[in-house]
Amino acid sequence: MQNEIPSTSGDESDLQSMRARLALCAGLLPVWGRHLATSRVQSEGAVTEMLQAFADIGPHINMAERQSQQINDALAQPIGGVIGLVQACEQALQPVLQDAGLTVSSRSAIGQVLEMVRSAVGAMEQISKPFQHETQMVAEQVDRMYMGFQYQDRISQMLALIEGDIARLQEALSGGAARAPGLADWLLRLESQYAMTEQHQDHLARDMGVPTSNGDNETTFF
Repeated sequence: MQNEIPSTSGDESDLQSMRARLALCAGLLPVWGRHLATSRVQSEGAVTEMLQAFADIGPHINMAERQSQQINDALAQPIGGVIGLVQACEQALQPVLQDAGLTVSSRSAIGQVLEMVRSAVGAMEQISKPFQHETQMVAEQVDRMYMGFQYQDRISQMLALIEGDIARLQEALSGGAARAPGLADWLLRLESQYAMTEQHQDHLARDMGVPTSNGDNETTFF
């Protein structure tokens, strides 16, 4: 009777291949998780520093806006303001200009003084207008930067969710979980943790292999 020669069946080969893939995933997942965790922590730290910097800048910008408005109000006052200064000077000098005994040179000197006052007031008006415009532009750009930080906060939350899911998958692959759930249950649990529209859109488009985020303007903190 001939001894049966053991054969390396296809099932055994598939089993070895599956074990190799599991070992690969078990080894790679913690590395990916650590990279995600470090990226998230550093990103949050950078955003925290920038938010603190802009929080310190905010009062100065508000002060500049108030001062700009105060300058414009002071210039526009008909009485006691800079614009009213021209009218006040003209009214004060009008009796002198009407004096028949006023010499030509004196009349010319008074006219020159009034013209200098008008020029000075006009120059102040021209200076105040761009100052007000610039302070408004700075305030608008700061608002845009705050919106960018809100987007960064959303990215950090997305990374944190993926980081946690990688750790859960690693535990399932290593046999730490009592029973590894099926793919459908796993995805359902993951989807239940989404807080943003893009996450739901990307989840539904998983078979397409491309994200479907539409770049909306949702910037809510969660």
